[in-house]
Amino acid sequence: MSKLFTRRQAAGLLAASPILTHEALAQSALDIRRGGNFTPIPIAVTNFVGDGGAQMTQIVTNNFRRSVFLNPLDPASFVEKNTVPEQPRMDQWKMINAQFVVTGRAGRASDGRMRTEFRLWDVLSGQQVAGQQYVTDPNNARRVAHIVSDAIFSRITGEKGFFDSRVVFVDETGPKERRVKRLTLVDQDGANPRFLSRGDDLVLTPRFSPSSQDVTYMAFGNGDPRVYLMNIENGQREVVGNFPGMTFAPRFSPDGQRVIMSLSQGSSTNLFTMDLRSRNTTRLTDTAAIDTSPSYSPDGSQIVFESDRGGSQQIYVMSAGGGGAKRISYSDGARYSTPVWSPKGDLIAFTRQKSGSFGIGVMKPDGSGERIITDGYHNEGPTWAPNGLYVMFFRDPGGQGGPKIFMADVFGRAEFQLPTPSFGSDPSWSPLLN
Repeated sequence: MSKLFTRRQAAGLLAASPILTHEALAQSALDIRRGGNFTPIPIAVTNFVGDGGAQMTQIVTNNFRRSVFLNPLDPASFVEKNTVPEQPRMDQWKMINAQFVVTGRAGRASDGRMRTEFRLWDVLSGQQVAGQQYVTDPNNARRVAHIVSDAIFSRITGEKGFFDSRVVFVDETGPKERRVKRLTLVDQDGANPRFLSRGDDLVLTPRFSPSSQDVTYMAFGNGDPRVYLMNIENGQREVVGNFPGMTFAPRFSPDGQRVIMSLSQGSSTNLFTMDLRSRNTTRLTDTAAIDTSPSYSPDGSQIVFESDRGGSQQIYVMSAGGGGAKRISYSDGARYSTPVWSPKGDLIAFTRQKSGSFGIGVMKPDGSGERIITDGYHNEGPTWAPNGLYVMFFRDPGGQGGPKIFMADVFGRAEFQLPTPSFGSDPSWSPLLN
């Protein structure tokens, strides 16, 4: 597998400049700030011209289909069948109520590299509103398709994309009582699966750094659990520490320089941070309760965690330096766990157990605006997309089956299963590749 190029490198490999665009979008552009009260934007993704066009068209269309906010129209409805990238006939696209049209080319250049270009057209104004071209190794065709998808998604919604990202999770194979668990990496759409561990040790709860393509995870060998730090590009790993009392895998600070974790001492469990450069640890909580599952706010100033200090599992927020904590979860008869702060800072995702069901939900950092995205049997472990508009989680149906990974938008409009080689659990979403 060739080394992936970064978004910045993609532009650097480009011999041409961005394709000239018109600045204004028509008033039909989507405003995600309206919350769940929106109609997905109809967009027509025409066939990209060239020998690499079919794959490019399929990936971009599938990305938009899973985006919830964009609605790719059925190609069978297209009136204009042979669109070229330069200028679609807008009257033809108005007939099928398309608000945007994507045209493009994808094929081999004379030097053997792949050249891809796209143009985004606003049907109402008749103007081209986005355009770019890329030249790179043909092995990176899928990566270019995700970058194209991000550019279009961002231009229409005003939000960052999420397609050019990856997910690390625990692949599970074999009988339920003897599962082999391996760290596995896939693109956000489930493509390009790659095993990062051999299955010799039991691995748990991988976590992506928010600032790099590094992963921290727990592994149980013959002794106490160890925490590892792995660079997924070169496969190098190092032991962060040996923590006999660890109850939850570490999460990174926003700058990637520290990790926060929970450690048991006797009957209590408290929160600690570790500086990854000096390996010095600092205690943050000192109670007789069980404080666990900590997660930093994106600005690094606060920490959300779960605790039973009030008698049942609830969610609390406190300063990143420790001190007093404020409870923010209050649904009657419910227990809350695995809180994770959104990269946008506006929401906290969580698992809620109530009346025998497990829901994945979100709430504001002050506890208001709680809503359940999905509810059912044993949903667990939310992780955020890099743009803060989607969460992934895993669902275990019980019996002799195994867990599967799902993705949903924060408004609960739609849910999609992530294709994985076998059973999958404990997903962690990467930042955008850059």
